[in-house]
Amino acid sequence: MNSGKTLSQTLGERLKQARLNQDLTQSQLAELAGVSRRSVLNAEKGKTQLETFVSLLVALGLTENLEHMIPTSVVSPVQLAKLQGKRRQRASGKSTADNSDLPTW
Repeated sequence: MNSGKTLSQTLGERLKQARLNQDLTQSQLAELAGVSRRSVLNAEKGKTQLETFVSLLVALGLTENLEHMIPTSVVSPVQLAKLQGKRRQRASGKSTADNSDLPTW
């Protein structure tokens, strides 16, 4: 199994290759992404924050690939029920709100 460091380096290399395929310098990509050239350099080494990495992917037009990296998970009905806890199914008939404003018919 690959370590996080190895995967980060691999993603950085792929980012660099994507930049080169689009014939962009690190400075040009940095300007497009709104980050520093140093941030691009670090990302290509696999040493960057997620927000910077995503900004670079957006600038390169590669965001559609993110869906394949981490697909949307569907929550099972059992998990959903556990997350929601107990839901009220009936009214108690006791009102705690002040209803003096309501008209009496």
